[in-house]
Amino acid sequence: MLKIGNIILDVPFFQAALSGYSDYAMRAVARDCGAPLVFAGAMLAKGVIHPRVFNNPLFGPGVDEHPVGAQLLGDDHETMAKAAKVLRQMGYDLIDLNFACPTPKVINRKRGGFLLTDPDKAMEIYTAVREAVDCPVTIKLRTGFDESSIDGFWEIASRSVAGKVDAMIVHPRTVCQRFTGKANWQFLSEVKKRFPRTTIIGSGDLFSVDKILNNMKTSGVDGVSIARGAIGNPWIFSQLREGSGKSIPSLDEQGRVISKHFHLVCKLYGEEKGIMHFRKFAIAYCKLHPQRKQVQKAFSSVKSTDEFPAVIRQWYGP
Repeated sequence: MLKIGNIILDVPFFQAALSGYSDYAMRAVARDCGAPLVFAGAMLAKGVIHPRVFNNPLFGPGVDEHPVGAQLLGDDHETMAKAAKVLRQMGYDLIDLNFACPTPKVINRKRGGFLLTDPDKAMEIYTAVREAVDCPVTIKLRTGFDESSIDGFWEIASRSVAGKVDAMIVHPRTVCQRFTGKANWQFLSEVKKRFPRTTIIGSGDLFSVDKILNNMKTSGVDGVSIARGAIGNPWIFSQLREGSGKSIPSLDEQGRVISKHFHLVCKLYGEEKGIMHFRKFAIAYCKLHPQRKQVQKAFSSVKSTDEFPAVIRQWYGP
């Protein structure tokens, strides 16, 4: 079980916000495979408050996917609070504040992980959002901007706990590390020991069930947020529910899920854009197929939704 404010999950894991990936299609597949909570991709606060966003169904949650979270990026507390209100009106059940993103274009605009260098501004944003919405508010952090700025993490963490944050999601790398090296899960043990009554959720290098279960046990965190490990492998959620990652989904099962995901993407974006958008997912799905390279080549040649079922039948069975 995992408690995040008034949201109680039956298992201690969920699908993270993945910019460019976790749209409704990916979220629907993850839920089918056992994810109890899913997040939309990170959204820029300045964009969220634009009227056209509120009226665009692509940005809203589906009626069939609650609870569902939204993650916000921004550098101005008033704009972030307004955006949080909009997302709540749209139907999102949880607001996560991203103080962790390491992407250069985000850092250069003093958003995301840059805020680890400015705890006062980070807390100004947190406080404004906390007061603006009537739902759980969480924060996503890294261990610091770089190895010399770990104090920023501890200050934001301590002040947000005092401000009754509903959970902290911590990726144990610095912003400057991005995704290089190994995530330092020992750091998460220190976080949980310092804040034993706060829900601490770990993130980073969660690609296999055995690794996830071991990391949870050794670190003592309350749950995990699965990001890159869920791309092309939504079965990681059903395997976690079973407590074992030994059973690889059959080719029939893989084909069924891939087909559903593809058609949901095309429904969201239209056929032409959908096919282009889905290629990155197809490449990821292929890693579970014994003839990975050949299947990737077949997927890359698909030019219409009519061709796709034939490729599925060829490589995954009827």
